[in-house]
Amino acid sequence: MELSQNNKLFRAGEDSSLIDYEKALNPQQLEAVCTLTGPALVIAGAGSGKTRTLVYRVARLVERGIPPQSILLLTFTCRAAREMLQRASLILSDTCQRVTGGTFHSLANQMLRKFSHHIGFSPSFTILDRSDSADAINLLRLSLGLNEKAKRFPKKATIAEIFSKAANKSITIEQVVEEEFFHFMEHSEALKKIHFLYTEYKNSHQLMDYDDLLVKWKNLLEERPDIRDLVSRRFQYIMVDEYQDTNRLQAGIIRLMAATHDNVMVVGDDSQSIYSFRGANFKNIMDFPNHFPGTRIIKLEENYRSTQQILSLANSLIAHAREKYTKCLFTRRPGGVRARLVPVPDENAQSRFIRERILSLRRSGVPLSGIAVLFRAGFHSFNLELELTKAGISFVKYGGLKLMEAAHIKDVLAHLRVVVNPCDLLSWHRILLLINNIGHKTCQRIMDWLRDTGFSLSRLGEYPIGPRIEEGLADLCKALEAISTPGLKPQARLERLMAYYEPILRRIYYDDYPKRLKDLEQLAVITNNYESLETLLTDMVLEAPEAGAADVAMSDRDTERLTLSTIHSAKGLEWHTVFIISLAEGRFPSSYACESDEAIEEERRLMYVAVTRAKENLFLCYPVSTYTPKDGRIMARPSRFINDIPRSMFEAREETGAPFAPGGTPYIRAEQIPSQPGRDEDYGVGLKTKDEMLQVGARVHHTIFGAGWVRQVLNGQKVVVHFDGTGLKTLHLGYTTLSVVR
Repeated sequence: MELSQNNKLFRAGEDSSLIDYEKALNPQQLEAVCTLTGPALVIAGAGSGKTRTLVYRVARLVERGIPPQSILLLTFTCRAAREMLQRASLILSDTCQRVTGGTFHSLANQMLRKFSHHIGFSPSFTILDRSDSADAINLLRLSLGLNEKAKRFPKKATIAEIFSKAANKSITIEQVVEEEFFHFMEHSEALKKIHFLYTEYKNSHQLMDYDDLLVKWKNLLEERPDIRDLVSRRFQYIMVDEYQDTNRLQAGIIRLMAATHDNVMVVGDDSQSIYSFRGANFKNIMDFPNHFPGTRIIKLEENYRSTQQILSLANSLIAHAREKYTKCLFTRRPGGVRARLVPVPDENAQSRFIRERILSLRRSGVPLSGIAVLFRAGFHSFNLELELTKAGISFVKYGGLKLMEAAHIKDVLAHLRVVVNPCDLLSWHRILLLINNIGHKTCQRIMDWLRDTGFSLSRLGEYPIGPRIEEGLADLCKALEAISTPGLKPQARLERLMAYYEPILRRIYYDDYPKRLKDLEQLAVITNNYESLETLLTDMVLEAPEAGAADVAMSDRDTERLTLSTIHSAKGLEWHTVFIISLAEGRFPSSYACESDEAIEEERRLMYVAVTRAKENLFLCYPVSTYTPKDGRIMARPSRFINDIPRSMFEAREETGAPFAPGGTPYIRAEQIPSQPGRDEDYGVGLKTKDEMLQVGARVHHTIFGAGWVRQVLNGQKVVVHFDGTGLKTLHLGYTTLSVVR
């Protein structure tokens, strides 16, 4: 085998190596390991052995006589770097342990302490952790008088998050607020003031937060050519893992540290770039060849995880990406079954189907720990969590809160509980503390009075109250009276309660109430399936039964747990069987993503990550209908990503859990999938909402952005609206709620 190496021929078999690289590596891995000089981009497909490649390349560099101190290995955790260097030591020698390995932050810390006098700091400067940063910000917020609840100013943790995003994305505070915290636009100037004071505070007290480490390190490299060249000559060989997850700051640091050479190898997968919300920049991996001319691109396409049927589906899905490094995953593993596409009537049926399939898999010998249910957002699993709990199936959830752990869900259920059981002191304590000006002492006095009156809901309004809490307690009385009406279904009770609770939600959880409203909409979906409030509340807290059919199915390994996970939290993991749920437009891709082409592209990559977690079995589930509090029961459009996969890639045999599928098969025929909107049709000067024709100049209202004016009507069912509080937004009428204001 001949591999070109910087215009030189390298014959691996003739090399006097202690390690048999050809035996240990496949041809593409071998090429990456033996490419020692010049810029290289290794596109490592899912499950293709990128860690193995990095380990052997470290060993190869050391074995070829490169001083270990001249080699730098950057990973996203210090633990990953340590493990890689330990593995390299095992296959070569302990010399590999002297290679510098760690994270961008650990390297920046080391370098800044070495050159601290150049930036006006002592080598013993203190690093603030996230909590310390938030506390320092809070002190400044208090000094400016911005802590009053009436002003709805962001909480300290939210402010810290805004500052961090600005640093990692290399954008302004205003841009972060406009893009991600639009409901705080009125506080932009105050936030900039706090940021200025925060920076001064850190500098004057010899403090740096995590983001400062990267910012100051990059600035030092830019401003001091002598230091830049010194560092670059020290680290002659640089490797970066998970390059698709780097941000602009980190990519800039790599370019600067390679100032005197181009010996940079980055490893990553553009198709798994899914962390833009953390500041990761997809363009880093796409633009690497432009930043380093002459880059050799090496693709690792042999997969050691999944069956070919799963890989072919993943290849088909990502082939529709607009911008990518084309690759085709393959495996030498024999056998395997095609994926199942499972349409279900609604989310209840989806949960029941998954429950039955899990029990079936368990009986066939697949442990619960080998099964995962993946979803786009944490609240998508709420319905399933109830079903699993009732069936006695043990699970652990990663990403998002469990249904009963969310504070706002607990708030709402507490109101419903006192209707069923007025003696529930814990629930009374919770709902009373939600009222303005009621603290723990007043709350206790009210509960004592309620106890003396026999916990009569009708007598709550008779409590001898003062003027400061009169209005709040009166509103609570009205709300409890409204939801106590005999004969009301749980859904109707919740609707009445939300009229009272939503203003409280906005007041108490003002930092992220739009997201919490989504959770409450999901609670409404669950509530719609119940006829009895008592049954609903019981199911929400039901413990696994002591004995029953589920226990028999789980035999003697009931300590194992099924994994429920957001896809973001599942990256890098794998399971024998994977279910991907709620594959409907507005759910996956998210409704928020549908207003941006870039966001849709990331949603596609997210789907690719989900698919490639499966080793043997893959189930793609979507509800044919969904329920929302605003629109009731509506037909759901299958995710556009399903439409991109040929139906021949799905198993055509009948599924026990899906007898309702077209033609008795668990896949959707291409002609049955509704066409996607936004395809260049010309809709003229106006576009239809549900009931109205939108024209330029129309006054409209959006459920999140509020009121605004239509500025432009675009082809493809899109409109540009200038909202009073958040400025210009481009909206797609197929995925947003927009109504005309008369």
